[in-house]
Amino acid sequence: MRICRFNNDSLGLVIGDEIADVTSVLASAGTVPAWPLPSGDWLVKNLDNLREPIMEAAKSAPRVALSDVTLLSPVANPTKVIAAPVNYLAHQSEVNADSNVNFGTQVKTIESAGLFLKANSSLVGVSAGVRLRNDDRRHDHEGELVVVIGKTGRDIPEANALDYVAGYSVGLDMTARGPEERSLRKSIDTYSVVGPWLTTPEEVADPDNLELLLTVNGEQRQKTNTNRMIFNTRKLIAYASSFYTLYPGDIIFTGTPDGVSRVYPGDEMYVEIESVGSMQVKVLG
Repeated sequence: MRICRFNNDSLGLVIGDEIADVTSVLASAGTVPAWPLPSGDWLVKNLDNLREPIMEAAKSAPRVALSDVTLLSPVANPTKVIAAPVNYLAHQSEVNADSNVNFGTQVKTIESAGLFLKANSSLVGVSAGVRLRNDDRRHDHEGELVVVIGKTGRDIPEANALDYVAGYSVGLDMTARGPEERSLRKSIDTYSVVGPWLTTPEEVADPDNLELLLTVNGEQRQKTNTNRMIFNTRKLIAYASSFYTLYPGDIIFTGTPDGVSRVYPGDEMYVEIESVGSMQVKVLG
């Protein structure tokens, strides 16, 4: 199942190159909790219970072409956006070889560097594009597999970690290069692109064996398989949950491979992850 948010917070089931508008299911599911809202994304938390109604509603729901809608982030309200720094050895090598990226610091892998958080305000969907800020900086693309947490957990055992996954998305962890902490440089508005939809786990046989491709203006820049991650998906979830309580809708960027490079206004980035989806994202000035 591929679930998307589109236009004015409508809920859609993606079927081929169309969206079945199943927003009516939300009204029949009961009232969203009143303020103050509980931690976590309401839709993601209730997705298992909504699955059957969504599939039934899609049979007669009005349809619209994917190309005719504004795609929002499939998760509206994560409590946090977690990211894995340097989770591919080849990426560590390229960063440490380029002073325009490392700024005189020997970059460590995730094993030493741990995780970092990105501001929720940096989260956007595909249609928003990436709007570059701080013109004096170099701004790089970083294509990544994104994991969306489906239920609350703390100190999750690695063996059971995938039981906590609501689904997967394609991600762009955009980066302004500089000497400051990652959380600052990667939290600029629009610098966390997630989409184009949420692909539920039954569609993804193994998140740790997926081909990833990123091109800029049709030129290949990044190509890898998630089986090269230092911390695989299970270990990332378990590790994150040893520091944070994970709530439904929490987002984990799993790290980028080698091939990161600068983008400019007018560029078009294309990211594709096997079984999960693909997205074309414009770079705006």
